[in-house]
This record gives sequence, C-alpha cells and structure tokens, in this order.
Amino acid sequence: MSEAMHCPLCAGREIVQFHEDRRRPYLRCGDCALVFVPPAYHLSREAERAEYDLHQNRVEDEGYRKFLSRLALPLATRLAPGARGLDFGCGPAPALACMLGEAGYSVALYDSFYRPDPDVLRGPYDFICATEVVEHLHRPGAELARLWALLEPGGWLGLMTKLVRDQAAFASWHYKNDPTHVCFFSAQTWQWWARQQRTPLEIVGADVILLGPR
Repeated sequence: MSEAMHCPLCAGREIVQFHEDRRRPYLRCGDCALVFVPPAYHLSREAERAEYDLHQNRVEDEGYRKFLSRLALPLATRLAPGARGLDFGCGPAPALACMLGEAGYSVALYDSFYRPDPDVLRGPYDFICATEVVEHLHRPGAELARLWALLEPGGWLGLMTKLVRDQAAFASWHYKNDPTHVCFFSAQTWQWWARQQRTPLEIVGADVILLGPR
C-alpha cells in the first residue's frame, strides 16, 4: 500500500486493508470508517459508462418505483409543498425525479454521464437526492461537500446506498462485486459525516440515509 494513500472521504491516512478478492483490495479508513477501493483499481470512464449502459431501469417500471419509494416517501414528509430539488446521478431513466414531480415538487436532473449540465449544480435547492450514487464516487468527500453546499438553510440531503455491516459479512457481500462500486459506507461513516456538518442523521430501514435539515 502506498505511503501516500489517503481516504477519499475525510483525507485520513490511518488506512488498513479490510478485504481482498481476486479482482481488487478494499481499504478501510481508521477515522471515518469508509471502505474504499484504491484508485489504481477504478475503471476507466469509458468502461464505467459501458457498465451503466447495461442497466435496464425504466421510468414506468413499477418495481423500480417501489424500490425508489423507500427514499421518496420519507423524504416527502419532510418537504414543504412545491419544494425545489435536484436528482443527482439520475441516470438515463430519472424515475425518482418523475415520482417527486408527480407529488408536486420541482426536480432538476444531473448525471455526469447522461445529463452533464453544470448549470444545475449552482443551486440552491430545498432538497437533493442521490439514489445508488455515492458508492460510485471516486471523490466522495468533495462531491458530498458540494451537494451539501447547494442546499438552502433547512434543506435535506436524501441518499440510498447499502451499508457495510462488518468484515465477515463484507467478504460474501454481493454489493462489492459491482466493478463500478468503489466506496462503501457504514452507519458509523454516516455518523461521522453528520457530525462534521453538525446536522441530524436518520437511517431509515437498511439503506436510506436522511441528513438535515441543513
């Protein structure tokens, strides 16, 4: 492991090996508990896009909508009527934005591959959603800080990502096998991040994270 290795979330340097499989190693930060894949094992942008193009999500897919409702429903109970939001990492089928639009909210779209519009990253927003996104981020510290800064006072950040439980469970965890997944958060990681922002944290169910109000 390189002496220059640092955590992509908190920049900590207390890094230990957490797991290794036949494809890549997984490191863990001693400060924020993020588990991450070293940059040398990240896919190229072209290979990453090719993986995303294999996804078959559709806006009208009821199963997909039910999955996204695990974030949409608890978030909506915290929003004022007509709140303005951003679906960050919306992909080619922005079903969550459509669902929230049907509920009366205005939702801008951003995705670095499918909707790379820098203008929408100027904000501000009343809420920001990122479903199954943060595990793909090569620079999660910078990206989360940018999203948090785009929120109005009182705004909400809503995320969906599966959480690391422990080292033994990680070894057989299917979630780590996706080659585009390079960052793995635990409840401990989100608790650390919420403390840095001095904001409340709520983990809903197994994989929904609500941060706010800002």
